[in-house]
Amino acid sequence: MTLPIDVPLRLPEPRTPDPHDAPPIRWGILAPGGIAHTFADAVAVGTASSVVAVGSRSLDRAKDFADEFGIPKSHGSYEDLVADPEVDAVYVASPHSEHRDHALLALEAGKPVLVEKAFTRSAAEAREVFAAAEEQGLLVVEAMWSRFLPHYDVVRHVVETGLIGELVTVFADHGQRLYPDGPERLSQPELAGGALLDLGVYPVSFADLVLGGPTTVSATGTLTDLGVDATTAITVSGTGGTQGLLSCTMAGVTPCTAVVAGTEARLELSGAFYGAGSTIRLVDRHNETIDERPGGLTDDVRGFSYEAAEFARCLVAGETESPLMPHATTLRVMETMDDVRRQVGVVYPGE
Repeated sequence: MTLPIDVPLRLPEPRTPDPHDAPPIRWGILAPGGIAHTFADAVAVGTASSVVAVGSRSLDRAKDFADEFGIPKSHGSYEDLVADPEVDAVYVASPHSEHRDHALLALEAGKPVLVEKAFTRSAAEAREVFAAAEEQGLLVVEAMWSRFLPHYDVVRHVVETGLIGELVTVFADHGQRLYPDGPERLSQPELAGGALLDLGVYPVSFADLVLGGPTTVSATGTLTDLGVDATTAITVSGTGGTQGLLSCTMAGVTPCTAVVAGTEARLELSGAFYGAGSTIRLVDRHNETIDERPGGLTDDVRGFSYEAAEFARCLVAGETESPLMPHATTLRVMETMDDVRRQVGVVYPGE
């Protein structure tokens, strides 16, 4: 698509509602780990909702988390949490290896569920969760928090309107120094560790947002001594000849930037492209920066409030999936990562 010569290139305004405007719901947090701390903060400071209960296999751990965030109820089992009549929805924050079982536990108790990314270990497990949700008529959403942020809506709008012309290619990387001295779960195959599911899911999901589902996937990687991926490089092809070059590593720090290139202009996302403070720059085909939109959010806590608010809106509206992160998208991303793991040689116990 070539835009008329008299149409100025400018970034659109995000169409994302203020998270505080979403209706209030009562959350229960399943597994009070690190990311659950960010979510609890986000609900408290960024939404009209509240966290009313937390569940852990250790009652002491649940009580410590509840005391830290002023949560009224703590449960010493996940079963008790999902059975709590005061809980409207469950946020699953356990390791990837447990997402399927814990999502199913919540659904069987009649609770809608927001499942931390990566949604499950595999596409097969994701299908099980969605089938159970459909049977129960309950809302299930993947907590890919970036998808709900205002700057991702700008990217979405730019692609939809053809502002940068025909899409050509996407670049995205995500690297953090989390191995070998980071969280133990990242090194353990039984916990679905490795760079891909924890870090690579961001570039893969971003490429899916821009290009749609890939028609081909090619991947190489370096494995740790326990057989999970430390570094993975991915090439995807989209419809119409579009390409994506994606990478992730837990062995070193990378710029964590993304670029969407079109025939007329390109988008550059800097400052951790997936994060709340990412800046979008619009660069024309003469390599001149012609517009720029700072991220606007100062921390990831505020960023997490957008996914919590979107879930609340969908729940009160009686929806069973979010239009910003529909089930089909989650399945595509999981299928892509299944393909990558197969090519790289990462196999989790029980697969």
